[in-house]
Amino acid sequence: MSLPLLAYPLSSQNSRVYPPGGGTLAEQNFLEGPSSAHSTGSGVDLIIEKAYRQIFFHAMSCDRVEHLESQLRNGMIPVREFIRGLLLSRRFKEGYYQCNSNYRMVDQVVGRVLGRPVYNNAERITWSIVIAQKGLEEFVNQLLDSEEYINAFGLDQVPEQRSRSLAGRATGEMPIYQRYPRYGSGWRDTMQERAPSGELKSYEPAPAAKWLPAKPPAWALKVWLGLFAIGGFEILRVLVLVGFSMLRTS
Repeated sequence: MSLPLLAYPLSSQNSRVYPPGGGTLAEQNFLEGPSSAHSTGSGVDLIIEKAYRQIFFHAMSCDRVEHLESQLRNGMIPVREFIRGLLLSRRFKEGYYQCNSNYRMVDQVVGRVLGRPVYNNAERITWSIVIAQKGLEEFVNQLLDSEEYINAFGLDQVPEQRSRSLAGRATGEMPIYQRYPRYGSGWRDTMQERAPSGELKSYEPAPAAKWLPAKPPAWALKVWLGLFAIGGFEILRVLVLVGFSMLRTS
């Protein structure tokens, strides 16, 4: 029997302010370009690039989901479904989900989808239970279908960080991708422990590699000098023949 979604307090000591750069969300979207997924031309390209930057921070060409891009350009899916596809893609599962604990995964996804850090540890525990019981897909679906997401970004707006003003600070919070990198120190240490360090120590280089730091054997040096002498004599003979032929012609 699965547990229902636990309740957590929606409290914060910080007041909500407009995103960095000033102005409301609607004004910024008007300046940046059309926010509708059914727009054509460079507007959709800007939306796609902004979505990749929000979810992956940087996506290489091999990480792009071309069929989702095509559906978005043709107006078959809204921006929210494009975000859903990126969060459930192979790139995100291998690069984020498999490299983090459930607690850290909550920080990663909530920050990228809802544009804010988790309120408190109670919210972190609540969503980690959803991941443990129902998996990543259900966790992503509940966030994207939540009232908070719809009220903040709707169906055709790319999620973005909602800045917070802090007492005594003129700037907002640190960006999510800087606060929560792709993987933490725990995964880095685990990968270091899994590295086959013992096998590398017992590896013996090939016999040819032993010649590099030291001199080659005496027989190899004699063979090389013999070939060098024969090659030099042959080149000299050809030059002499060419010179005699030129003198006779003249």
